[in-house]
Parts: sequence; structure tokens; C-alpha cells
Amino acid sequence: MKLHADQSNALNTVTAYDDTSLEVNLVRFPHSILLLPEGPVERWEVTRFEDLAPEHFDQVLRHQPEVVVFGSGQKLRFPHPRLTANLLRQRIGVDTMDVKAACRTYNILMAEGRKVAALLLIENAGDSGTSGGSGDSTPQPAGA
Repeated sequence: MKLHADQSNALNTVTAYDDTSLEVNLVRFPHSILLLPEGPVERWEVTRFEDLAPEHFDQVLRHQPEVVVFGSGQKLRFPHPRLTANLLRQRIGVDTMDVKAACRTYNILMAEGRKVAALLLIENAGDSGTSGGSGDSTPQPAGA
């Protein structure tokens, strides 16, 4: 789905997503990412929800966001509290939702000027030919 942003490309904006990739500022990422309003998009080295470890969530600590939007993949699944305990100890909020809702929420918070980080899980990254959903591999705008 393609998203239409009123924002300039000076900030990292999710411009599209589908079941197998994300698009930030019109650049496609076929893997999980750590996304902040400014700076480079970082690869997030996790491909399955079941493989999440505290270290995956701890990667955002150095950025000191006020809130982390966690996109848990194609469906909503909540991480065990031990995975996000270090964030909560630092008084960093964690909001969990499916990855498509997380993309939209990140864009809204980023446009409001909030200090937000997004951890966006693309499962089975690297598998070719499986979209795991509608079969449509064309990224859709993020605002629809």
C-alpha cells in the first residue's frame, strides 16, 4: 500500500509497504528495519517473531526515543515483557501492533515531531516467491 505524505523527504517516512517489504522515502527494504525520523535506516537482524530476544529491542536504547512502535509482523502478537524490560526501565514506551498499523502510526508520530523509533518486523525476509498474504507484491501506500 502506498502512503501519501505531506512531509518533506528530510525525515524518514514510510512511503509504502506490503507483506514482504517496506519502503522508506521511496527506497525498498526487503527485511526488518529499525527506523528513526532522522539518520540512516538500519537493518534489524530478526526474521521471525519467535526468534526475538531482549538484544533486538535493546538496539533502540542508544537513540533514546520516548516511544517505540513495534510492528510484530503481518499479525498482532505481543512480545513477552522480558523482551522489552530494558526499554521500560528507561521509561521508554512500547506500542505493539501489526507492521502495517505500525508504519502508519510511526508516520503520524514522526510528523508530530515526537521522538519515535519503529522496529518493523518483516518475517521470512529473503524468501522469494512467498508474499504470505494477498499475493500482490506491489508495495501499497502507507496511508490507506
